[in-house]
Amino acid sequence: MSETENLDQVRQRMEQLADELEKHNKAYYVDNNPTISDELYDSMFQELSRLEAQYPQFKSLFSPTQRVGAAVQSELSKVRHAVPMLSIYTETDYTAEGAYNFEARVRRELGLPEDVSIEYDTELKFDGLAINLRYEDGILVQAATRGDGYTGEDVTANVKTIRTIPLRAEGLPKVFEVRGEVIMHKAVFERLNEEQKALGLKLFANPRNAAAGSLRQLDPALTAKRSLNFYAYGFGEVSEMPVSSQSELLAYLKGKDFPVAPEHGLAHNPEELQAFHSRVAEIRQDLPFDIDGVVYKVNSFDRQKQLGFVSREPRWACAHKYPPEEVQTQVLDITVQVGRTGKLTPVARLKPVFVGGVTVSNVSLNNEEFLEKLGVKIGDTVVVHRAGDVIPEVVRVIPELRPADAKDFVMPEICPVCGSHAYKEEGEKDRHCSGGLFCKAQRVQAILHFVSRAAMGIDGIGEKLAEQLIHADLVKTVADIYKLKKENLLGLERMGEKSAEKLLASIEASKHTTLERFIYALGVPEVGEATARTLASHFGALKKIEEASLEQLMGVEDIGPAVAECILHFFAEPVNLEVIGALIEDGVTWEENQGTKDEDLPFKGMTFVLTGSLPTLSRDKASDLIRKFGGKVSGSVSKKTAYVLAGEAAGSKLAKAQELGINIISEEDLFKLINRGDNTDV
Repeated sequence: MSETENLDQVRQRMEQLADELEKHNKAYYVDNNPTISDELYDSMFQELSRLEAQYPQFKSLFSPTQRVGAAVQSELSKVRHAVPMLSIYTETDYTAEGAYNFEARVRRELGLPEDVSIEYDTELKFDGLAINLRYEDGILVQAATRGDGYTGEDVTANVKTIRTIPLRAEGLPKVFEVRGEVIMHKAVFERLNEEQKALGLKLFANPRNAAAGSLRQLDPALTAKRSLNFYAYGFGEVSEMPVSSQSELLAYLKGKDFPVAPEHGLAHNPEELQAFHSRVAEIRQDLPFDIDGVVYKVNSFDRQKQLGFVSREPRWACAHKYPPEEVQTQVLDITVQVGRTGKLTPVARLKPVFVGGVTVSNVSLNNEEFLEKLGVKIGDTVVVHRAGDVIPEVVRVIPELRPADAKDFVMPEICPVCGSHAYKEEGEKDRHCSGGLFCKAQRVQAILHFVSRAAMGIDGIGEKLAEQLIHADLVKTVADIYKLKKENLLGLERMGEKSAEKLLASIEASKHTTLERFIYALGVPEVGEATARTLASHFGALKKIEEASLEQLMGVEDIGPAVAECILHFFAEPVNLEVIGALIEDGVTWEENQGTKDEDLPFKGMTFVLTGSLPTLSRDKASDLIRKFGGKVSGSVSKKTAYVLAGEAAGSKLAKAQELGINIISEEDLFKLINRGDNTDV
C-alpha cells in the first residue's frame, strides 16, 4: 500500500470517527437516549484524539475533540452584532391580565378588529445567558454573548465545549445566526456547588450566575467541565430565511439538530395565551432548568415586520413573567417562637416583600446552627427564596449592604413564653423549653400526649377538644383535666350530656395507673415508652427519679448522656414538679416499690405475644403486668417468642404459635408464673 493510500485511509477513519461520535453526542446530550456505552464512546474518542495528534493536517474544525477546551485565553474579545440582540417587553402583571394586555397592544398596532384571529407562538422564558451562534456554510465560526445588545464578547472556544451545540449543521443557508440561551441544569448546579463547598470556594448564587460565570471563563477547559446546555429559539443575521413563522423556525432548528425545548405551542387568543402561562406554571418546578416566565410571539414573520420595534423592544413579543422566586429585603428583627414540642425557633421579621406569589414578612431561621452558618444580623439585607408551595427561606446575607448599626442576635436560654430554662444538648441543633407541663405554647401537645392510650389512656380528648379546653381557660396544665366538671364540658361545642359523662368516667378511671405510664405521660423529652418502663423498673418510685443525679441516670440500662440530661432538666424545673404535685393531689396513684434488680424479674429476657380476649385483663393491663415483671410484648409470633397469652377468639397468632411449638398460656397461667394466682391490684 502506498503512503498516499495509507494517508487516505487515516483521513477516512478520522472522518468516520468524528461523524460517529457526533451522532452519539446528539443521542446522549440532546435526545437523552444514549446509543452506546460510555466505555465504547471513550475508546472511539481516544482513538480520534490519538490520530489527530499524529495527523494534525486532517483535524477538522468541528471535531468532537474540540469540545474539551482549547488553550487559556488572555481576554475575551469584543464582537459587533450584525443584527442587534434586543430585549423584549416584560409583563409583570402575573395574572391573566398580562396575556390580555399583550394581545390588546398587538391588535391595536395592527389595526385588526376583534373578529380577526392572530396566531401566536408560545415558549419558555429561560433564566440563562443569551447567545448568538454564527454559522457560515454550515460550520460554527463564532459565538458571542448579548452584551449591551449591540456588542458582545467572543466566547467561541467556550461554546464549542457545550455538547448540545452542533459544530456544523448541514443544509443551512450560507450565513445563518442561531440565537438561544445557555443554561445550567439544576442537577448540574447542585453538583457544582457541592464541589465548590468541598474545595472551600465561594458558592454560586443560582444556576444563571453559574452558567454565565462558566461561559465567560478564560479557560475553555474549565467551561467544558461545567456541563452547560443550550436551547435555540431565534435567529440573527441570515443570508436567506427558509421559513415564514416562529413555529416553523423552531421546527427547522430542531430538524438541524439544535436543541429546542419541547414546551412550546400555538395560541389564537388571550385565553389560550393565559392557558399556556398557567400550564407551564404547574410543571415549572419539574423542569430540569430554571425559567422565570413564558414568552408570547406573534407567529408570522410578516406581521412581526409590520409591528416593528419601539425603543429597543419588539412590539411583536412579550415576556409574561411569574412572581419572582428570589428577592432582597431587610431583617427588621429576630424573635423566637416556641413550638408544640417545646422547640425554640428563631424567626426573622422582614420588611414585607412579594416573592413566589405571596407577601412574606416572617421567615423561620431554623436553629442556632443555621443562624451561625448564615451569619445574619438584625438590620441585614438578605435574599429570600420561595418556589412553588415551598416554605420561604432566607438563603444568604448580602454583607456589602450591612448597616453600621446592625445588631447581633443570641438565642435565649430562657423560654420566652413561660420563663422556664431553655436547654440545648451537646451535638444537638435545637434548643428546647424544659417547662413541658406548664408552657402555654406546648399545652395542646402536652394534653394530647398525656391522654394518649400508651400514657393515661383517657378516651374522648382529641385535638379540637384540647384546643377548646385551653381557649375556654379550663385547662392550663394537664393537672386541670382532673378538675373538669360536667357543667364545664356541656358548654363546649359538640359536647352532649352522654359524651361529657363518658369523658369524666374515663378521666376518673385513669387515676389508677402504673409508674411507667405516668412517667411516659409527663412527656419528658427523649423518654418514650421503653425508657419510661426502664426508669420505673430501676428506681421503683417517682421521688427517686426526681432526685437522681446525672451519674445515677446514666447508670440505668439503655440511658445515655443525652437522655439523662433531658430527664435531669425536666425534673429540675420547679413548674413541672408543681404540676406533678397537683396530679397527685387530684388522686392520680400508682404502685411503687424499692426498685427491682433486673435479675430478680421473673420475665427478664422473655417476649410475650397477646391474642384474643382475656377473662379479666384488658390488652393494655396484661401488657403492663408483663412489662412490670421484666418481659417484653411483641405484636408478632417468631421463634424468639417465649409465650403466647391466648384468650377467647384467638386468631392467626395462636395458629402460628402452635406451628412453631411456642408455649401457649392463659390468663390464669400468667398469674401462676408470677406466683400471684389472682389479679388483685393489677
